[in-house]
Amino acid sequence: MPAPRYHAPRLSLWHRLWRPFWVLPVTLTVASGVLGVALPALDRTLSESVPWLFQGGPDGARSLLSTIATAMISVTGLVFSITMVVLQLASSQFTPRVLGSFLESRVTQSTLGVFAGTFVYALTVLRSVRGESDELAAFVPQTSITVAFLFVLASVGWFLAFIQHITASIRVSEVVLGTADETRHVVDRLYPAEPPGAAADDGPSRAASRTVTCGDRSGHVREMDLAGLVRLAADHDVLVEVTVQLGEFLPEGGRIAVVRAATGEALTDDLLEDVGRTVSIAKERGVDQDPAFGLRKLVDIAERALSPAVNDPTTASQVVDGEHRALRLAVQRHDPPARLTDDQGHLRVVHRPQTVAVLLSLAVREIAHWGRDSLQIPVRLRSMLDDLEGVALPQHRAAIADVRREIPPDPPGQTASTD
Repeated sequence: MPAPRYHAPRLSLWHRLWRPFWVLPVTLTVASGVLGVALPALDRTLSESVPWLFQGGPDGARSLLSTIATAMISVTGLVFSITMVVLQLASSQFTPRVLGSFLESRVTQSTLGVFAGTFVYALTVLRSVRGESDELAAFVPQTSITVAFLFVLASVGWFLAFIQHITASIRVSEVVLGTADETRHVVDRLYPAEPPGAAADDGPSRAASRTVTCGDRSGHVREMDLAGLVRLAADHDVLVEVTVQLGEFLPEGGRIAVVRAATGEALTDDLLEDVGRTVSIAKERGVDQDPAFGLRKLVDIAERALSPAVNDPTTASQVVDGEHRALRLAVQRHDPPARLTDDQGHLRVVHRPQTVAVLLSLAVREIAHWGRDSLQIPVRLRSMLDDLEGVALPQHRAAIADVRREIPPDPPGQTASTD
């Protein structure tokens, strides 16, 4: 049986477009500005007043819009300040690596966007209000001002939702379970439920080889376009050996892959550049294809909780429970295949996936080391491994037994509680 044509899913272009923190607030603000220009123009076409719309004169309209603009810019500054305080608190209480999850919150992004959009809308509509003393005829955009009032009502609702979201997001259980859910989702996407099959052979002899480097880029390997890499290798009849693993740090000039071909003529500079572009390098790791980073965040929270300065083993126990959710699914799945083939079954890519054994080691070893003097942690870890062993595929049981040796035994005569 040939090796499977397995490819780690990548984020869609649409998702990448909306990922940065500033995109949604800027989009809402620009849309509000456009609405503030278009709606007064529509108001000019209305020949009669509608009873339930704004009925004030030019002075009242200007006063209302000025009040809305002043209030919104003040509240926007307040929301920004609260967000900064929460980020600082999360960084010091949990780990700096969880800040990405806070910044990706759509509630925070949309709240800033609605407030800034209301401010821009009010200012834009204000410029279209004209009084009797103006050179042109008096004009009060009734519909536009009524919509400004609706913007204020929406801002109040968003502000209440923002406060509720912020207060909930800094709770330990929310951070731990949210990170565990994120990690579990990635495991579900990347680790196959069916056995991958036999690995393909190396194919014909490939005497020529060239190294692909990251050039002047540096950072962590965040994503790999394995599907694109397989297509690229098949089109040029080469074998690509990826030498880096997801999450690994690369300095400038670091090696990404080795491309092998039957003759040196096939290894062009354009091919090497195309291979390098299939590996995404960023300043920070991401969990989209890197479940180990999700576990890394959980382990960091547990280590900080177990430090003498904090001494909070209950939080560390919650982390173990969160890891349990992700690892229980992982041990029931197969390791991602390291050897990938094209449609004809020819070996095209060899890479280094994160195996279940790697995830188990990361999740258990450090917490077991720093929690060896705790009454709760060794018991929780053993209980987790007992459950994992009961549901794990046979090939993962050796890794479970290996990490179990890292857990210290209970002192004689000591009884620990898992509550």
